[in-house]
Amino acid sequence: MAGPGWGPPRLDGFILTERLGSGTYATVYKAYAKKDTREVVAIKCVAKKSLNKASVENLLTEIEILKGIRHPHIVQLKDFQWDSDNIYLIMEFCAGGDLSRFIHARRILPEKVARIFMQQLASALQFLHERNIAHLDLKPQNILLSSLEKPHLKLADFGFAQHMSPWDEKHVLRGSPLYMAPEMVCRRQYDARVDLWSVGVILYEALFGQPPFASRSFLELEEKIRSNRVIELPLRPPLSRDCRDLLRRLLERDPGRRISFQDFFAHPWVDLEHMPSGESLARATSLVVQAVKKDQEGDAAAALSLYCQALDFLVPALHYEVDTQRKEAIKAKVGGAVRVPGRGAQGHRLVLQPGPAAAGHLCPGPAPRDGPRQATPPRCPRRGFGCHGQGGGSWQGAGCPGPVPARAGGAAAAAGRGALRPQAGAAAC
Repeated sequence: MAGPGWGPPRLDGFILTERLGSGTYATVYKAYAKKDTREVVAIKCVAKKSLNKASVENLLTEIEILKGIRHPHIVQLKDFQWDSDNIYLIMEFCAGGDLSRFIHARRILPEKVARIFMQQLASALQFLHERNIAHLDLKPQNILLSSLEKPHLKLADFGFAQHMSPWDEKHVLRGSPLYMAPEMVCRRQYDARVDLWSVGVILYEALFGQPPFASRSFLELEEKIRSNRVIELPLRPPLSRDCRDLLRRLLERDPGRRISFQDFFAHPWVDLEHMPSGESLARATSLVVQAVKKDQEGDAAAALSLYCQALDFLVPALHYEVDTQRKEAIKAKVGGAVRVPGRGAQGHRLVLQPGPAAAGHLCPGPAPRDGPRQATPPRCPRRGFGCHGQGGGSWQGAGCPGPVPARAGGAAAAAGRGALRPQAGAAAC
């Protein structure tokens, strides 16, 4: 039952402490389980007397949706209870606060940080999209951080969420005006694509420090959104071409011309396929095993392509790993070089080239001294990184400045037992 005065309510099995935040219908408290584990949770207390018919429906939908969701970037609903005064949603606790506070404390986020956060948000949205769930209230205040030391995004507050197929249309005004899509602000019919507009506003705010339509009133905001003026992206800070392309396609007023969910998930700046995850190392290992097999069969071009693909997963595995020893082992693999023999006496060497997105990949470096130079190395299968060959055979129009390594064994010998192994004397392009 509710406690006396202004203190937090009392709930069997938990000790409610500090207030974390409050809204129209609910207050969120930090709490400790009375069990031996003393687990820390967040408890959302919804006062029954404040609920109307619409808010009851929203609360029931929120509970229904969260009960069936388990995803690393969506806040987990652990349990729910009720008494005569309140309904209690017992949630996963996120110690890092919300994304809004995180952005404002830093003024703006570097592009590489914004990209990692956007991958995590996209991963959560893909999970929801596959289940025909639209969030409908995406904003930095509803995106929590697991911690401040190693923050992972957690999508929260599903109070306005709905089961919506891509072709379902609604007309009820939902969400926060600053992050609402134009079709919702202008009270037209809308569908799940409103979430993509909100993602664009969040990304814009993370990169530039404020939303694109910051206004002093709803009328001013509505006027700005109704305008047909093209949304100009500030020149500072400088951003990559892919990042600017994604922003423009997300912040498209016409939902018919806005980027689709599938194109968003596959966009090269988001690159959800190579997002750091627990599966990154396993996928890299599988590709290396295939590369070794192709090398043993004499198919050097296929082996090269597979090694490049493997490194595209090894680097995310490095970012994801928290165990120090395992991290160092992956670093050794990422920092190593693998030599893939060419036809006859020709050959090229695979070496690590850090790219602008701090990912790096394997690229053909200089030919060994005891073999003729390969004039035109095969095209790099990974776009967007400055991969250099020797002499005029560059992918990006520049030669490799590194020393020419001595000839060693083939790709299979260098890789050995399905792992990329460092070779002495290898030089990065």
